[in-house]
Amino acid sequence: MTSSKTKATQNNDTYLKLMKNADYILLHFTDILGFLKGRTIPAEEAENALTEGVGFDGSSIIGGVNIEESDMVMKPDPSTFTVYPYYFYEKGVVSFICNIHQPNGKKFERDSRYICQKAIEKTLQEGYEPTAAAELEFYLVQKNEKGEICPVENHLIDRQRYMDIAPGRDITESYRMDLSNALSTMGITIERQHHEVGSAQNEITFKYADPLTTSDNIMRYKFAAKAVADKKYGWTATFMPKPWFGKAGNGMHVHLGLFNSKTGRNQFYDSNGYAYISQKCRYFIGGLLEHARALCAIVAPTVNSYKRLVPGYEAPVYVTWSKRNRSALIRVPEYFPGKEREARIEFRCPDPLCNPYLAYTVIFEAGLDGIRKKIDPGEPVDLNVYHLSEAKRKELGIKVLPGSLREALEEWKNDAICTQALGGENAEKYAELKMQEWVEYEPHIPKDKAEVTTWELQKYLYA
Repeated sequence: MTSSKTKATQNNDTYLKLMKNADYILLHFTDILGFLKGRTIPAEEAENALTEGVGFDGSSIIGGVNIEESDMVMKPDPSTFTVYPYYFYEKGVVSFICNIHQPNGKKFERDSRYICQKAIEKTLQEGYEPTAAAELEFYLVQKNEKGEICPVENHLIDRQRYMDIAPGRDITESYRMDLSNALSTMGITIERQHHEVGSAQNEITFKYADPLTTSDNIMRYKFAAKAVADKKYGWTATFMPKPWFGKAGNGMHVHLGLFNSKTGRNQFYDSNGYAYISQKCRYFIGGLLEHARALCAIVAPTVNSYKRLVPGYEAPVYVTWSKRNRSALIRVPEYFPGKEREARIEFRCPDPLCNPYLAYTVIFEAGLDGIRKKIDPGEPVDLNVYHLSEAKRKELGIKVLPGSLREALEEWKNDAICTQALGGENAEKYAELKMQEWVEYEPHIPKDKAEVTTWELQKYLYA
């Protein structure tokens, strides 16, 4: 029988062969606020990095450790090996996503990836296999002759619309093809791409996977989008939720599935159910609706996020659910009615600046809480919720999402399911960091709270 140590050595040898043309290796991880971090090592150090890991100062990372316990180790996950297009750096560069360890070998409890890994293990123990997908929207921007940030298509007098594709009309089509090629080179399976609602707003959809792999792919998608924009076009790709007042915001709609971990059967499917979903799926939706206001602190994590969550731009505001309906917080897609593998739900309030590892952790915990407690989501609202009067919404018992980051953090503190999902210390640290962000913003709050401030552009445009 081959020992696990021997298998690890064989795997390392495989990756060392794949890196024969590499000059450098990027070692990445994601901090608690969702920012990609890492360090670069020469390719000659690959074997040592794969075997022992690479040390770094954990006290200098946001949400890391105290200075007296600062030594940490980043260990590459071999399954995340990828090769970047040569033009990203004009060098041969490969990458791994790392898990963070303490010097004693134990995994670091505040590592976002580890938090997500533990959540998946817990879900599997309950008999469910979670699946996740994400639709990330972003703008391509540049500076005009006045030095102002504007969409790259503005010189076309904003003629672009949703799914425009004609040459000469959509100048971002070639960019999306280049980004799709880059992502494919990096091992991410692309399903489709299109021009979004806003001028120079884009979306590329990649294949679903388990929540951990999807989170890895989200971080790499954002990295590649920025690299292609900068290196090939001299543009900037921004995932800021609401760069401009009056224009469509950038969302990250997440698609969620739940399968039986033994039989592989879709737990959200029922051939006789409303929109072909099961009672278990309805309970899952009930859990999400029950905890939706608190979840916002994680899935809509910035001051600017709440400039996006306003009526009229397909961003959800009201806590309700429905099939097909994009004005609902939770939508049951119905592109292919009756197909068991297609039964899933879409949660529409997250945005691209969230930490995806933490977002999927709390989302699935909230949904599973609904299943455990059999939380009834109420009847679906198959109407344009934006067009309902306030009186009608009250009659239907429709709640409203928080109107600010501060309000979301208050909800977070009062919802035990969120603390349970992340762990008490992690939840407390996250809330502390986000409240600091709100306090930093307070002196800049405009009279019109919907206005996107200079402070926000400086803080989030390049995030």
